[in-house]
Amino acid sequence: MGDPRIEEYAELLVDRCVDVQPGWQVMVSASPLARPLYEQVVRRIARRGAYALSRVSFDGGPGGDTAWAEEAPEELLGELPEIERHAYDTVDAIVVIVAPENLREGVSLPPERQALLRKATAPIVPRMLGGEIKWVGCQYPTQALAQEAGMTLRQFEEFLFGACLLDWEAMGRDMRRIADRFDAAETVRVVGHETDVSFSLAGRRGEVDALGANMPGGEVFYSPVEDSTEGVVTFSEYPTGHGGRELSGIRLRFAGGRALEATATLNEEYLNQVLDTDDGARVLGEFGIGCNPGIREHMRNTLFDEKIEGTVHFAVGAGFPFLGGTNESTVHWDLVKDLRPGGEIWCDGELVQRDGEWLL
Repeated sequence: MGDPRIEEYAELLVDRCVDVQPGWQVMVSASPLARPLYEQVVRRIARRGAYALSRVSFDGGPGGDTAWAEEAPEELLGELPEIERHAYDTVDAIVVIVAPENLREGVSLPPERQALLRKATAPIVPRMLGGEIKWVGCQYPTQALAQEAGMTLRQFEEFLFGACLLDWEAMGRDMRRIADRFDAAETVRVVGHETDVSFSLAGRRGEVDALGANMPGGEVFYSPVEDSTEGVVTFSEYPTGHGGRELSGIRLRFAGGRALEATATLNEEYLNQVLDTDDGARVLGEFGIGCNPGIREHMRNTLFDEKIEGTVHFAVGAGFPFLGGTNESTVHWDLVKDLRPGGEIWCDGELVQRDGEWLL
């Protein structure tokens, strides 16, 4: 018998996160290592009277095949083939199951080729961020993910299911209380280690992620006013990964809404190459607040780390049109800042969180 939690996991993804409807065309992206979850997902899609369109990649995640991207002429990298573009133009929903064999896949691609691949998928981003395509991204336990988290595979399985199989209705009510306070705020200030940054949420509303585009959920997030971010934020607590590379000690100085200075203790040149991808990549596209009680420690895995209670995250690049965001970019890069201990969040001059604990 298989693990019954996998079927419960699939039910969350298909029935609740995406809410697949009869007749829909649902793209399912996965790797061979994710087969147990993949099969449960496509079975649930079938039971709901919808089509499952398989996209299997040996790279373990979305976005094509590294072997092809290493060899293809650059003029092909920057544009999707017509048949794939048609699929993204007409698909109703997307389920992405990340199950990597090697977390350094893609590191062989120069930043210029990675930028061209992002350019190719740029036309898809507005439909996804604007809510036209229902989608959810998740992970399936693999040895690579477990090793990166410093766990055995069994330990990582327990952690993942513990972070995903929660009472999402109750969590949604708790996070709504947090969102109501920030919805009423015009100015937010975040203070922490080598960090003092402020931005405006005037006219913007937040999204409570209690079963949405990410699984696990457990965050309240916003698209700040694009030209409002001022100050410095230093991501000194945790390293981050992007494009198969590890970066650490990232420090961003914002003025007029843009990250005018960007430094890092590891892979600084790559950081700036990504931020120079397009005009919108240096703008703050998202501010998020971690709220998942099942995630307490850093896992070297942004999907989980950005939900840690007592953390916030800032994403440079694309904003969320359905939250009022207008910034456009092929980049959306989440960076996690721990506020435990010594951190503070202020709303319109009122202290609302200290040391990761709410004062609401």
